[in-house]
Amino acid sequence: MPSERTDRIRKLLADLVGFNTVSDKSNLALVGYVEVYLAGFGITARRITDDTGQKAALWVTIGPADTPGIVLSAHTDVVPVTGQDWSADPFTLVERDGRLYGRGAADMKGFVAVCLAMVPEVARAKLATPIHLALSYDEEVGCVGVRPLLDEINKLSVKPLACLVGEPTLMQVAIGHKGKHALRAIFRGLASHSALAPQGVNAVEHAADLITEVRRRAREIAAHGTRDELYEVAHTTMLSSVIHGGTALNIVPDSCELQFEVRGLGVHEAKQLTSEIVAWAKSEIEPAMRRGHPDSGIDFEDILDYPALDMAADHPLVTFAKTLAGRNDNIKVSFGTEAGLYVAMADIPTVVIGPGSITQAHRPDEFIAIAELERCAEMIERLIAQCEKADGLEALRRA
Repeated sequence: MPSERTDRIRKLLADLVGFNTVSDKSNLALVGYVEVYLAGFGITARRITDDTGQKAALWVTIGPADTPGIVLSAHTDVVPVTGQDWSADPFTLVERDGRLYGRGAADMKGFVAVCLAMVPEVARAKLATPIHLALSYDEEVGCVGVRPLLDEINKLSVKPLACLVGEPTLMQVAIGHKGKHALRAIFRGLASHSALAPQGVNAVEHAADLITEVRRRAREIAAHGTRDELYEVAHTTMLSSVIHGGTALNIVPDSCELQFEVRGLGVHEAKQLTSEIVAWAKSEIEPAMRRGHPDSGIDFEDILDYPALDMAADHPLVTFAKTLAGRNDNIKVSFGTEAGLYVAMADIPTVVIGPGSITQAHRPDEFIAIAELERCAEMIERLIAQCEKADGLEALRRA
């Protein structure tokens, strides 16, 4: 790979990592940087700003606007570094032994840097099929920012043919990931002195009943549920993960908050299963609470929700992605991505393929190998060549 292009990727990644885009902060400085960079090649990006005015997604089209194209999709936000033991400033890119260290290097500013580094080649190409760049925000807190972006894509007179989401897969073609639905259950009990425990409604104990039921259902699914051996954990999972309740040992607790989740194999399985759990709690736990006090009960709130991705292994996009990646296999990944939303919300066939390893994401001293970035650039180079051909994506058009 030309060293000049590698240097371009390295410089862009250093700049991108330098923007602190942890999900609780604005990403507008990074968005503005990308807009200015693209403008240098005569390319205009469309900004889609959220209701607060502090976050924005970008939609970019390079090539003929009246033809269905290929989307290269990424999120701009990163997870926090608070409490992590980094060996250097996480927002300053550091190179050691062929690796580039910094928050978001793998997840997923490395992919963004490659896409931007390839813009000169894309802009010079005589594209018969356009290449789009889609940058979102707040993926790490529930795939929030891609949804208004997809709403805008749905309004286009010509919708994209397909999408490649560049999450870190070591450049393997991922055709599936589980869907997730997470809920917060707020138990409203009645306080009393613990010496008079029967006069109160113990919110913690009723929350424990829900935890027990979630665990029972999880074990049942693990033993007898549908399996997909392409996943590291081959079955749907559910668990309780966070609980807060009570104030003192001698007070019957009048409140308790429980968070639980389901990660499902089926496209909408996670939400179906949480709906069943909520219905069970409303019919089995809440009446018992209200016998102790009529104002007792359970309130449920959504925390996050995204559908699973489940692309058929023989779909033309999967074959196309394998050609771009130069490999014959496909995988499914354990982590969630925006890919399922591209399919569910916009009916755009989507796979996940990107540089770096998910094992480096969210941890201190996150890194990406330079060789991975180079492999990704070579993939986009092949994509450009296919998009230059009048019939280069004919199988996708027929799908």
